[in-house]
Amino acid sequence: MAAPLLAAAMLSLASVPASAGAVRDHRSEALSARLFPLFDALGRELSALDALKAQPDVAAMLRARQERRDACTSDLGCLAQAMIWTSAETSLIAGKAVRPSGQRDADDGTAAQATREIEGANAIVRTFGLGQVPPYPQIDGAGTIDPQETRARLQAAAWLAQTPRAASTQALDPGFDFALALLDASDRADAIGFEPLIGGLNAPAMKRAKGIDWKRFRYSAMIVTGVGPEVPDMALSPFGKYHLRLAASRFAAGDVPFIIVTGGRAHPRATPFTEAEEMRKALIERYGVPAEAIVIEPYARHTTTNLRNATRLLMEMGAPLDKDTVIVCNPGQSAAISSPAFVQRNITELGYEPGKVGRRISPTELEFRPSAQSARVDPKDPLDP
Repeated sequence: MAAPLLAAAMLSLASVPASAGAVRDHRSEALSARLFPLFDALGRELSALDALKAQPDVAAMLRARQERRDACTSDLGCLAQAMIWTSAETSLIAGKAVRPSGQRDADDGTAAQATREIEGANAIVRTFGLGQVPPYPQIDGAGTIDPQETRARLQAAAWLAQTPRAASTQALDPGFDFALALLDASDRADAIGFEPLIGGLNAPAMKRAKGIDWKRFRYSAMIVTGVGPEVPDMALSPFGKYHLRLAASRFAAGDVPFIIVTGGRAHPRATPFTEAEEMRKALIERYGVPAEAIVIEPYARHTTTNLRNATRLLMEMGAPLDKDTVIVCNPGQSAAISSPAFVQRNITELGYEPGKVGRRISPTELEFRPSAQSARVDPKDPLDP
């Protein structure tokens, strides 16, 4: 039977044109939609994309970018630098961009969103293509890699950026696909690992939340912050295991309907483990907490985004924002969250406070009132969803 099957397969392949044109890359599509939603939507609405490209000043700017890339010839470092959008280029295209049909307007407008997305693409190229040290080098960036591997990643990104991909922004400029390819080459597609977030592992809790009587509980949820391991191949840190014992004990008191465990693939860099997923597993297997009582937030990389992303999930669940949550963590982290320095850190990193930290109930528990401001897009969103 093998020979006829092989012959049939070869016959099928023979009918495929040598160049079939643009194909869909579902992984890149998902990552593009997550990180660059405005420009991704433009790539799928050709009339809006063509109208943008047809504007004389935009067309001139895009030609200048192409000439800059062409001048690099085979110099990959030069090419990566040429992919960076200058401030003048960013201002021009952000001011001209229009929101495609069906796209919800950002809270601060289309131009501001376009600027954020371009700056996000620039940050990816600088970090993963040009070796710029990120703000948190222990967990972000490509780390120290062999020069030959660096060149391979740059070359692959350059090739992929000019190899047609359906429903992409390549018809406008290859810069976004170059950034996506650099992330893919570094295996950093973390931002799409658990989409849609209201489904999958969160489906049981989200279903339960629809019928919950929030008035029955003192707190709308318990937020268990991440404290990732620094040891490769370790799924949960020693402090993380302590957090879970605290959480299980607190949940047993009966005044909290849900536990939100928050933490992404952060510690150490390039870990295969997602902290929130591992915490959920341990709560169920070790402590018997029901799955419908656990919500995972698998993207946060810092304490600031632990609270921001947990607040966004509370909104998805329909939890009342005029009700406190309780944060459970080790005494050192709890003290840091309750300090004035943490307020300033939120302002610096997010541009606002995701909520108000209230009284400290114990060395390991403090109250937190979530804020609807967490729903807005902030400066960390392009790289830290």
